[in-house]
Amino acid sequence: MSSNKKYWKSVEELNENSSIVETLRNNEFVEEIPTSDFLSDNDSLSSSSTTRRDFLKYVGFTTAAASLAACEGPVHKSIPYVVQPDTIIPGVADYYATTMFDGFDFANLLVKTREGRPIKIENNTIEGAKFAANARVHASVLSLYDSMRLKTPKIDSKPATWNEVDSKVKASLAEAKTSGKQVVLLTGTTASPSTDKLIADFIAKNPTAKHIVYDAVSESPALDAFEAVYGERALADYDFAKANTIVSVGADFLGDWQGGGYDKGYAQGRIPQAGKMSKHFQFEANMTLSGAAADRRVAMNEANQKLALVKIYNIITGVSVSVSKIDKEDEVVKAANQLKAAGTKGLLVSGIQDKNAQLLVIAINQVLKSEALLTASARYIRKGSNEKVTQLVADMNSGLVHTLVMSGVNPVYTLANSKAFADGLKKVKTSVAFSIKEDETAELVNIAVAAPHYLESWNDYVLTKGTYALAQPTIRPLFNSKQFQEALMSWNGIGGDYYSYIKSNATPFLAGNTWNKVLHDGVVVFGTTAINSGTADYNSAASALAQTKTNQGFELILYTKTGLGDGQQANNPWLQEFPDPITRVSWDNYATVSQADAKKFGLENRIVANGGLNGSYATLTVNGTKLENVPVIVQPGQAVGTIGLSFGYGRKASLKEEMQVGVNAYVFYNNFNNVQSVKLEKGKGEHEFACVQSQKTLMGRGDIVKETTLKVYNDPNVKVEEWNLVPMVSLDHKETPATKVDLWESFDRSTGHHFNLSIDLNACTGCGACVIACHAENNVPVVGKSEVRRSRDMHWLRIDRYYSSEDTFAGDNEKKENFSGLFGEKGSLGGFGSMEHPADNPQVAFQPVMCQHCNHAPCETVCPVAATSHGRQGQNQMAYNRCVGTRYCANNCPYKVRRFNWFLYNKNSEFDYHMNDDLGRMVINPDVNVRSRGVMEKCSMCIQMTQKTILDAKRDGREIKDGEFQTACSNACSTGAMVFGDVNDKESKVAALLEDKRMYHLLEHVGTKPNVMYHVKVRNT
Repeated sequence: MSSNKKYWKSVEELNENSSIVETLRNNEFVEEIPTSDFLSDNDSLSSSSTTRRDFLKYVGFTTAAASLAACEGPVHKSIPYVVQPDTIIPGVADYYATTMFDGFDFANLLVKTREGRPIKIENNTIEGAKFAANARVHASVLSLYDSMRLKTPKIDSKPATWNEVDSKVKASLAEAKTSGKQVVLLTGTTASPSTDKLIADFIAKNPTAKHIVYDAVSESPALDAFEAVYGERALADYDFAKANTIVSVGADFLGDWQGGGYDKGYAQGRIPQAGKMSKHFQFEANMTLSGAAADRRVAMNEANQKLALVKIYNIITGVSVSVSKIDKEDEVVKAANQLKAAGTKGLLVSGIQDKNAQLLVIAINQVLKSEALLTASARYIRKGSNEKVTQLVADMNSGLVHTLVMSGVNPVYTLANSKAFADGLKKVKTSVAFSIKEDETAELVNIAVAAPHYLESWNDYVLTKGTYALAQPTIRPLFNSKQFQEALMSWNGIGGDYYSYIKSNATPFLAGNTWNKVLHDGVVVFGTTAINSGTADYNSAASALAQTKTNQGFELILYTKTGLGDGQQANNPWLQEFPDPITRVSWDNYATVSQADAKKFGLENRIVANGGLNGSYATLTVNGTKLENVPVIVQPGQAVGTIGLSFGYGRKASLKEEMQVGVNAYVFYNNFNNVQSVKLEKGKGEHEFACVQSQKTLMGRGDIVKETTLKVYNDPNVKVEEWNLVPMVSLDHKETPATKVDLWESFDRSTGHHFNLSIDLNACTGCGACVIACHAENNVPVVGKSEVRRSRDMHWLRIDRYYSSEDTFAGDNEKKENFSGLFGEKGSLGGFGSMEHPADNPQVAFQPVMCQHCNHAPCETVCPVAATSHGRQGQNQMAYNRCVGTRYCANNCPYKVRRFNWFLYNKNSEFDYHMNDDLGRMVINPDVNVRSRGVMEKCSMCIQMTQKTILDAKRDGREIKDGEFQTACSNACSTGAMVFGDVNDKESKVAALLEDKRMYHLLEHVGTKPNVMYHVKVRNT
């Protein structure tokens, strides 16, 4: 029953005709109180008869007003659109299909832009788009906003106009034609039909001109072998999904071997399906991603690898080339016999930089008639010639080169004989370098030309035989730059722009499609003509390779790291802070040595009092060239008598001081051979590493990374619970499965969306693309080497790497189960101590770990301000403006995935990375807050992406299809290891994975009920 009572504010309201009541109804303050005028006038104050009550009223009002003003945030003035572009809707992302190729990395991409700014790289998954983005490609969007880029052309180190550059080059070309001296175009691999046509036209116009292709990291021997057999300069292409038995001799095909991009096909064969999965043998010196994934890894130096390849050739082909006995020969014979038995389902690959070795690879795959060797395809992503580059340096020093034009290369940094090249540059009349940065080469040339980033450029590519891809700009050029191709058009006397030129030459490649459709899709398949079959004198190649001498002292194995690759993006803070998947070290390169060699030379790694990793220094000498103070990592799995050292570091030019780290391994790259004879000496002092994982082994904790063998997995007599053990806990003094015990009452999660993320340990290769994608999507800050060393890295997603302490993880578990008592040989004290140290050649496991988004989250119960709470859709959410930084949540998290902002990492000169300058901040995703000091952050399961998907479907009035829900990490994962979706959609892939017999949750016995699931790793041993 409603009340009719009437409440009065004052007695004045009893008078219905009161003018005061009427005034207050319309205006609470009858007149403005002139506090500022009154209080600022000394004469008024001194003559005032204001009461104490009125004075306090005035002061209180002004103090409150001042306090309110002080609490306001800073004012950021924005420039509105005068005329809003038709193609841009503020707040809505646009995506453009493009292609990335920088002479080393390549991928078919979708570029996410916001209000005209590219902010994130994603994979183009349309038919024909074969190549997914690796960690470096994902990070390349940040390199677009590099404040150290070359911003305008320079002549003799002084800013110049394009007309001045054009005139000077044209005059030099005319002078060279008159004098009959050489004009040389030195470029990286172009893989572009339009660029190649422009170069051909340039050579036709300038009779003394020639084109030399230079790849910083050479694949020339493999190119030479392929050309000798098939008649064209290219690399063989493979589909690892079609191979049941894979034998790799020194080829890190999950890394950068021959360009990489093989991980998707490989992972398809590694997931057990219908009781089958591929078998992988790996023979190598350095511990690589491929070696870590192998079922059987054999550590051996390159000399033994060459002899092993001859032995495999003998077994597969049936010939009898004489070859000496090698270590671990039984392993080689076993692999060769299984490869032969596999027949057409077998595949052999090799990374040995020797033409004879590469000829044997072709011969073996031809005899096997391997289905994995794609006879209708070939790769055009490397075309460099070692001999021609060597001859160029000699010609330059002989004064034979009049004009040298370089594009996409930095030989002063990447050539082993860079001093000879630099000396030769002084004898070249006109030297021109097209470069994004004023790098080591651009500093020394007459004309340094500011080149655009690939996201600012047009181009076309034929990366593989039969596929045509387009690159389109996603932003107007940020600086006064010009493409190499535009300059060639000008020098060739061709009018128009490069876009029109590409379009006019595209017809043969469009396969009947319109230009706009191919531009929209980014790639088209235009033909599948098989490569010409051929042969060579394989027996002679085998005989030559069999002459390899062993016991030649230490071998130095040069390689490219997953983070920096060939070093083009050395000024990219995302890549510098990216932990190496194997060593887990960031901000450095280092010499990797075996545990036996480390003991022999007194080299060590140790954890110091602050938790940081320290290591010895070494001096390396190759052919008279010496590198001092090279830090040393003692690497499990490194072949005895070998040392690993990565390219890409040791740069100085156009790099911020924080990025000038490591040593330049290219100085050892003599004759473009990645294997050199090296002398090692222990140096003085210790190096401080930034290592994000000091725990190397699981110490028998098999419930973290669960494993089994294919034999056990397929055995119908073995119960699933025997290899995917469900942990037991005590409930009412009875053993009860942990999955059936709850500390809290559970909510009904069956309505609406409920998100889960599945991670298959069989498919994860540890590549790290997901880590960089997470950085880009969620504005994860870079903190620098010293902070990483203090365990203050901010990665929302980490990929833990574990070694076995015995030869296998199964051996670890068995050893732990047989502990008896505390002391003695089988005592747990000494036993667990010994299990902290990896085996000499251990098994390796990768495990991506992020916030598990627990339904019974320990972090939520201890937050005193409710800054972290659980969402209806399964995400554990963070309210940044509620967080007061107690860090109770991080202490109570069993997975240790929360990150605390110890400092303000943006607009802070102490952290002088991309977030400290206006240009670098253009990469920031406006859908995600940039966190401030004192705030806890973590994986949000990309809630901004899931909500966008829901809103889009709601706007369109449709149901959401399986696969539409994505996170940054699942979207970036090319192997399919990460699958994200709605488990309430019973037809979804993630719902099926939740019911898979390999599924388990991390630390299930804790009872946190995570929404992230893992799948038991199955090894085909």
